[in-house]
Amino acid sequence: MSSLRDHTEAWLAAHGDELIAWRRHIHAHPELGRQEFATTQFVAAHLAEAGLNPKVLPGGTGLTCDLGPDHGPRVALRADMDALPMTERTGAPYASLVPGAAHACGHDGHTSVLLGTALALASVPELPIGVRLIFQPAEELMPGGAIDAIAAGALQGVSRIFALHCDPRLAVGKVATIAGPITSAADQMEITLQSPGGHTSRPHLTGDLVYALGTLITGVPGVLSRRVDPRHDTVMVWGAVNAGSAANAIPQAGSVAGTIRTASREAWVVMEDLINEIVASLLAPLRVGYAVNYRRGVPPVVNEEVSTRLLTHAIETVGADVLADTHQSGGGEDFSWYLEDVPGAMARLGVWSGRGPQLDLHQPTFDLDERALAVGVRVMTNVVEQSALI
Repeated sequence: MSSLRDHTEAWLAAHGDELIAWRRHIHAHPELGRQEFATTQFVAAHLAEAGLNPKVLPGGTGLTCDLGPDHGPRVALRADMDALPMTERTGAPYASLVPGAAHACGHDGHTSVLLGTALALASVPELPIGVRLIFQPAEELMPGGAIDAIAAGALQGVSRIFALHCDPRLAVGKVATIAGPITSAADQMEITLQSPGGHTSRPHLTGDLVYALGTLITGVPGVLSRRVDPRHDTVMVWGAVNAGSAANAIPQAGSVAGTIRTASREAWVVMEDLINEIVASLLAPLRVGYAVNYRRGVPPVVNEEVSTRLLTHAIETVGADVLADTHQSGGGEDFSWYLEDVPGAMARLGVWSGRGPQLDLHQPTFDLDERALAVGVRVMTNVVEQSALI
């Protein structure tokens, strides 16, 4: 009897060129979060052509599709579909045709891998376990389209969930995962200040707004480092500050904005209250008005132990030298929302060609080595087979 791996290899031998063509089509036609209508229909059409029954999510972007037996456990496989709001500068023949939108995070690869996985699984006469495909919109939007998918019932009946994410720091042919946190929580905040303003010769008669901004810039990260366990790998970095236009005038308004990332879900849960407390204490003697706009993003992706073991075996099954080491990153990923409800794990898919610079994600020159697509399909079908063994 042929194994699931045998069916996957047969499918890749017959359709490997199509897998690359799908990725290039999606790459050339990027759509931003919650605007992935054409991408959704592209995926749905290929699934339907294979005899499957895709169900578009209520917002019209993203879809789910079930395969295999309706009884017993069901494992979910997730890919995100959205692009980033930037102009591509790869010069590739399949470069973005949409001004101001580009697949600079590899979601075109994620979508193509899951579509290939779906059709490889559809070629199997009888799957050993139920499978749910989740093609998710709006991962790049905070707090993420995973929340939309979950609200639409994407996890109903699901026992575990798995995902891959492109990693340009890993060579193509390598895949890496770890148990425990693999990404970080990522929040954003902006603090706006108000003051009557005044002359710089008389700061004692007003609220010195620029001094207050400076106090926040140095004080918030400093105090935070003394209030959060250093083992939680929490980092607060400002990315924007705005105030004033004249050297001898104290401005009436200003703002500072930045991000807070932490490896600890425990720290993430209390972070908003802690930031509000720190800001209030720092500004209390300075006679300026303020407002904190704190935007909670996503919790850390925490790979569950059993799911990580299954994913590790799935990677090892691809080849003896495929499994690679990795560590927790400071980036955020809304796959974490699924793991709030069901156990699961994410792995990093190597997409670096091995030649030239290792370009980072979210750069306009980012591209991936398309040989990684077949590797991703093998890992995803293998994890289905591994999940059926427990």
